[in-house]
Amino acid sequence: MSSSAVALNRFGLGARPDDSAPADPQRWLLSQFDAYEPMPSAWKPMARTPALLELWLAQQRAVRQAAEGQVSGIREAYLRQGRDTYVAAVGARTHSALQTTTPFVERLVHFWSNHFAVSVDKLLIVGMAGGFEADAIRPHVLGRFEDLLLAVVRHPTMLLYLDQAQSIGPDSPAAQRPRRAGQRRRGLNENLAREILELHTLGVRSGYTQQDVTEFARALTGWTLPGDDGAHGAPGSAATFRFVPALHEPGSRTLLGRSYAEGGEAQASAMLHDLAVAPATARHIAGKLARHFVADDPPPALVQRLADTFMRTGGDLPSLYRELVAAPQAWQPTAAKFKSPWEWAISAQRALGRPEMPPAQAVNLMNQLGQPVWRPGSPAGYDDVAATWAAPDALLRRVETAQRLASQAGAAADARALAPRVLPGALSESTAGAIARAESGRTALALLLVAPEFLRR
Repeated sequence: MSSSAVALNRFGLGARPDDSAPADPQRWLLSQFDAYEPMPSAWKPMARTPALLELWLAQQRAVRQAAEGQVSGIREAYLRQGRDTYVAAVGARTHSALQTTTPFVERLVHFWSNHFAVSVDKLLIVGMAGGFEADAIRPHVLGRFEDLLLAVVRHPTMLLYLDQAQSIGPDSPAAQRPRRAGQRRRGLNENLAREILELHTLGVRSGYTQQDVTEFARALTGWTLPGDDGAHGAPGSAATFRFVPALHEPGSRTLLGRSYAEGGEAQASAMLHDLAVAPATARHIAGKLARHFVADDPPPALVQRLADTFMRTGGDLPSLYRELVAAPQAWQPTAAKFKSPWEWAISAQRALGRPEMPPAQAVNLMNQLGQPVWRPGSPAGYDDVAATWAAPDALLRRVETAQRLASQAGAAADARALAPRVLPGALSESTAGAIARAESGRTALALLLVAPEFLRR
């Protein structure tokens, strides 16, 4: 694989027929930082987080005020609207990936969205997942890790997905109030605290204990959604998070051997700051980036190099990306990474020059390929190793999809001319020969899309 092919396919989202192979691949990748548009045209018509949150709050108010027999109808109407919003957001994400002029940064958006995963298997957030990527991920991929982490933790989608909005300190003023008849008592919920430690920052087996999880969860109490009583502002206002002192567990806390004085919202903020710049976090993030861009079993020297950069810069993400682009291990000619279904589907359509895809079709395609958008099934996100995606039945689905895409492309798409353009310097003699001998143009095109060189990056 040539360095141009590495830049276009390993760092980018796949070459398009009209793309010129970059003369200076590293400079081309780094130049995208200045050209990146956090809110591209496809996303601009989408409902943003404040409006999505207002729909949730309005539903909550309606449920409280409704007669018992009306509640299910209100919730079903909310979920129908949420599903429509979800489909539109998947369409915007797909459109951006197909048309972006900054594919390296767009890939980083997808990487971080999977790192801070939410899953619409939890139906109450189905309409908010797109807003999460648009407002918590996209604006912060070229900033500091701490700012990205804070935006994620405070976003309504994450607060609802990991039940933080339901968490109350056991000794908080709210917990001491007499319960009204029939009112369910809520208590401490550790989900968000656990996933921040295990998945978002330090990583599993990094030395934290169950006591650390509990202490962190206590510090996070009071971090919740704006009230559904209108106190958060007018519909569509910018307020999407609030701290409620009455829900907060009083007292000082100890996390990872460090003490944090009682301080309301500032207590958890101080913990998040320390977690964001911790050496274990640096190693965890470095390992995941190296795994995504280089190899399922990333070179230890590269992981250490990235971790050192993370620590030296206080988690400055562009510095981390520059170090990755400069690393010789990232430019090895062997295509070590097997494309996930999302990566393959986007690169296949980019190779065919397809500029857009109907939103419902994009949703169905990813469902069929086994990687539904924003639906990994757990906070851990989708796996980033070949063993997850290279099973025989998964490959068969790609063959069927390739045949369908080739049929839709029509006779104008010439695989023999297209192959060297989308795989510059990467096309093997055997694949070129198979394409040349294909019985039809449609078959040749399908062969290109499932060739070993195209399945990997």
